[in-house]
Amino acid sequence: MNMGKKRVLSGMRPTGKLHLGHLVGALDNWLKLQEEYDCFFMVADWHALMSEYEHPAVLAESAIDNVIDWLSIGLDPDKATFFVQSQVRQHLDLYMIFSCLVPLGLLERCPTYKEQMRQVKTRNLNTYGFLGYPVLQAADILIYQADKVPVGDDQLPHLELTRLIARRFNTLYKKDVFGNPQAILTKTPRLLGLDARKMSKSYDNTINLSDSAEVIRKKVSGMFTDPKRIKLADKGHPGVCNVFSYYRTFVPETKDDVYSWCTNARLGCTDCKKILAAGILKRLESFHKKREELVKDKAGVIKILERGRLRAAQVAAKTLKEIKEAMNI
Repeated sequence: MNMGKKRVLSGMRPTGKLHLGHLVGALDNWLKLQEEYDCFFMVADWHALMSEYEHPAVLAESAIDNVIDWLSIGLDPDKATFFVQSQVRQHLDLYMIFSCLVPLGLLERCPTYKEQMRQVKTRNLNTYGFLGYPVLQAADILIYQADKVPVGDDQLPHLELTRLIARRFNTLYKKDVFGNPQAILTKTPRLLGLDARKMSKSYDNTINLSDSAEVIRKKVSGMFTDPKRIKLADKGHPGVCNVFSYYRTFVPETKDDVYSWCTNARLGCTDCKKILAAGILKRLESFHKKREELVKDKAGVIKILERGRLRAAQVAAKTLKEIKEAMNI
């Protein structure tokens, strides 16, 4: 790890198995970031607890499993720091300090908070903890003095709140402890679930990275396709077909051929999905081989996380010391 590089902080909530959406939405980007930045990749279990507090056992189960996926995809603990959020106590120390500085109205007006409260019906999110989600996120970012944070458009309000908290702290305590972290806007392919809804384990419509070849073939065979194409002789409409969107992402070299097959009714949806499944399996071939090895060595994965915890805690402790000095506490 080159300490002269600018620093990046990013994390994933361990709420279950990682799926293809995580691969194209985050992990592919993390592979690039680890080459350019001093990256801190976090298992965000406190964040996960805010929505999964009724069934917390999934967090511990998923944490190691998720990190195995990170390693299997090619993330390198010699290039980036992997750690579990709850094992670095300074996150909650800074979260407590920030919670004293943030007006309640700012959190209640946060667009992502209001959207989640409207959309999520399977969990009770009407809690003090969930309201404070962006404040903990700010603590995560600023405890490591991150220069850059990879986010999607929907997370920009959270990053702006982080900058506001940083400015408020610096002004209130008359010391520039915190910088001005900037977004790395991630352009990710639009990948829906198998049923063409949002990909989510809640909908049971995901292809998990750790799924076997047999399971992946079965899941792809059941994918939602062009609803207007009833018979083999019917010409298809790739623009509205969920299967075709997967070709764009996982087998881009064949998408032009697929478009021609479909629009000219030269190939049926069943065969089309078999070819797609083969393409996805080829993409995941090296991942599955590496994963088989790592699953047998969970003790080694735990050692990687412990090494990461030590470095994360060292950096976080230095920042917290500066914070307390500025506050005279």
